Formats: sequence, structure tokens, C-alpha cells
Amino acid sequence: MTKPNITIVGSFAVGLTMRAPKLPIFGETMLGTDFDMGPGGKGSNQSVGSARLGASSGLVAYIGTDKLAGIATDLYAAEGVDTKFVLTRTERATGVGFIILNDKGENFIILDMGANELLDAGAVDAAESRIAGSDVVMTVLEVPTEAASRAMELGRKHGARTILNPAPARALPNSIFASVDYLTPNESELRILLGLPADDPRSSRELAGELRRRGVKNVVVTLGRAGALILTDDLDVMVPAVPVEVVDTTGAGDAFNSGFAVALAEGRDIVDAVRFGVVCGGIACTKLGVIPGLPDRASADAMYARALETTWKEKP
Repeated sequence: MTKPNITIVGSFAVGLTMRAPKLPIFGETMLGTDFDMGPGGKGSNQSVGSARLGASSGLVAYIGTDKLAGIATDLYAAEGVDTKFVLTRTERATGVGFIILNDKGENFIILDMGANELLDAGAVDAAESRIAGSDVVMTVLEVPTEAASRAMELGRKHGARTILNPAPARALPNSIFASVDYLTPNESELRILLGLPADDPRSSRELAGELRRRGVKNVVVTLGRAGALILTDDLDVMVPAVPVEVVDTTGAGDAFNSGFAVALAEGRDIVDAVRFGVVCGGIACTKLGVIPGLPDRASADAMYARALETTWKEKP
């Protein structure tokens, strides 16, 4: 079988992670443990996740010329990600993020996206040859809206399935949604996209319906331990999560989107694709660090098969 071809227009940032007994409050100093420095950025993570799951995966991104940029190039060489359109810029440093985890595996993250902020429509146009041969084109919001929007437009132009993972969420022009086949927010991102507080009490189902009225064909809301909600013209379905021992939730969203994209690129229907994404997200929670947690294909297929016999015994 031909490898599914996926292009991700996105971000690279080095993640500096530390575990603390609890999340700090302003002005507080505390001792932490388990410091780790490694590659991150949602676009980068999703390109690695897709490659590990067997796709021909390519990233469109900007990095700096500093030493942190070498973490990116080393990673892509090791994981087999196509870097033809991973370019260096001298004006800004490579992106960096600070991540604090508490004992429950919950996190908060502060980012300086650096060179990622220079990515524009021209950078996406330069990668049109790769996009034209893609089964799926995916983008995130750690890059400027202009670049994300152009990724969706070019994906649609060339007949690829388009996925917008709106993370971190911000208000978007409704025009971007016209080129998005699948929108994959989590519950807080869903609310922010609609201009609401991240903890708005209305149901995610109701709010996903509002996004569909703004032009998105298919909305898949990731619900953490509860699984995922699929809302389309024909479906209103909950896909339950697969129970796992949670260590670190930081990479769950990226792993979900990688699995979802690969499954769609292989021609699986939306329910099966979301199930595969849910499995990948679950596996990612079982290890400390995003890259170590991204599953390989054998692990994902094995958990998927077990979930069909247990968690999802009743087909939605």
C-alpha cells in the first residue's frame, strides 16, 4: 500500500519541561523535578507523530539559526520527516516553550514562538508542490492566521482533506472555515473560537453546532478523559476514550491529530479515524514528554484492536 502523504503547516519550538507538586501562583518559588529539554511545537509534533504512524510526513515551518534549531534538524533526520520546506530565518530565534506539570499530569505552557511568527502565505505557496501531492493538509495556530488560512486554501485547491487544529485558540475570520474539512478543537479552544470564556458552561455539542453554522463541515471536539465528540451533517457521535494510566497530557492533542490525519489519509471513515486518534492520544498520556509519548504504528494498532473488543464494543 502506498504511504499516505500528509503535509503539516506549523510550528517548531523547544520545550523546557519541569514537574512541580502543584501549579505555582504569582510570586511563588518552588522546587521542581524531572527537568527535560526537547523538541516541541504543535506542527513539529504532528509531523513526527504522522511519520511514526507510517505516513510520508512533511513539515512547512521556520526555525532560527541558533543552537536550538539543531534540535529540530536532528529530530527530523531521526524520524524521517521531509524537511524541504523547513527553512531558517535570521531575524528571530527558534521558538521556545516553558511547560510546568503538576502531580495530576495537568500542565500550563508559556510560549515565545520566535521564527514561527514569520511564517506567511508566501511560505505556504512555496510548498505548493508538496501540498499538491498530499492526501491530508493539516495546520495549527502556533503560526500566523495568514499561513494557516493559506494552508487550508491550497489543500482544498488540490483535493486534499484539510484539518485545522485550532491550538492555541484565537478568534478567526469565518472565511477560513470555508476551506476546513475537519476542525479539531478541545473544549476550551471551542469556546475561545466563538469569542466565549474558556469555561463557558454551555454544552460542547451546542457550541460545536454554532461553529458548523459558521461554515465548518465537520467538527471533532476532543474531550480528554471522556473521548471525542463528532458533529457532522449526518453524525452526532461520542467516541469514548480508552482508559490509560495518565503520566503527562501535554502531547495528547498532537498525538490525536496525527492519528486522525493518518487514518483519514488511509481512507478510513470519520468515526474510525477519530477512534484511531483517540487511541493515539491515550498512548501519548502514558509517558513523560511529547516526543517519547507519540506512538508507533504497532502500538496504536494493538490498542485500537483491544478497544474494539472492549471500550467500543457497541458501534456508534
